[in-house]
Amino acid sequence: MSRSVAVIILSWNGEHYLEKFLPSVVQHTPVSLAKIIVADNGSTDNSETVVKKFPSVEFLPLKKNYGFADGYNKAIEQTNADWIVLLNQDVEVTEGWLEGLLKQISLYPKLGACQPKILSLNQRTHFEYAGAAGGFLDKYGYPFCRGRIFDTIEEDKNQYNNETEIAWASGACMLVNRNAYLQAGGLDDLFFAHMEEIDLCWRLKNLDYEIRFTPASKVYHLGGGSLPQGNPRKVFLNFRNSLLMLYKNLEKHERGRIIFMRLLLDHIAAYRALFTGNFSDFRAIAKAHYHFLLMCGEWKKKVNAKNFPRKNHLVLPGFYNGSIVKKYFLQGKKIFSQL
Repeated sequence: MSRSVAVIILSWNGEHYLEKFLPSVVQHTPVSLAKIIVADNGSTDNSETVVKKFPSVEFLPLKKNYGFADGYNKAIEQTNADWIVLLNQDVEVTEGWLEGLLKQISLYPKLGACQPKILSLNQRTHFEYAGAAGGFLDKYGYPFCRGRIFDTIEEDKNQYNNETEIAWASGACMLVNRNAYLQAGGLDDLFFAHMEEIDLCWRLKNLDYEIRFTPASKVYHLGGGSLPQGNPRKVFLNFRNSLLMLYKNLEKHERGRIIFMRLLLDHIAAYRALFTGNFSDFRAIAKAHYHFLLMCGEWKKKVNAKNFPRKNHLVLPGFYNGSIVKKYFLQGKKIFSQL
């Protein structure tokens, strides 16, 4: 069966990233397989000039900076391909990267999304923080990966070179079924950025789609291209959006209990930051909780209006029926194979 594919790179003032990384995408993405689109989130630099150096790449200007979530929604609305690759502007792809992802479509009829092996551009022997060899969630909504738990990042020794079903695929490089994407409501613009792809994958799973990892595709990710690790804005978005994701996707009867435990664990993280002198993280977590609680009423209306199905998350593939915080900080389980 023939299928159309679009590789969409969402860019915002990414002139220097496009100059560095777009050549690899053009080189290793056959025009017979996919078209490449740079969706520009209202940049004020010379991004368009860089893109126009590559005749095979389409430049799609957006009216303003919609953020990662709604920026992709706007771009995908204007793209009629059957399958979409969400690709960060700071990703270097390798030969055969797209073929490896597309092979999964014929293997898994219920495929909703798939990610490649994501390695670090700066330390190419190691996994990259955002996605590594596939994403998982613990019972309280903390994300971790095969190859990365919290700040412990493993060297890639082919220990995760098996295809497997996962909880979430990284937005750094994700192949997604466009129809499934639209059916699930797309990326949630309430998030603006961070955690939105995990939320999307959770909704796809609740709709009975599979999320998978394949080592047949490999990319290198710089990471922190928009917000570097440890930036207070990034900390705020991650903590706030985690709570929103739980609120949206948990079954009602377990929502209150799990969010209470998550808030408690977040408080421990906040005071740990305070006592170690990391005042910016303490303020960011406190702000995240305040904003979540302040906006709960508004979010409740929007969540209930969409009325997406919810399932017992602990029976979904890729969800870990335990606390990754307990395993990591109290029991010293630092790598995925020890869980």
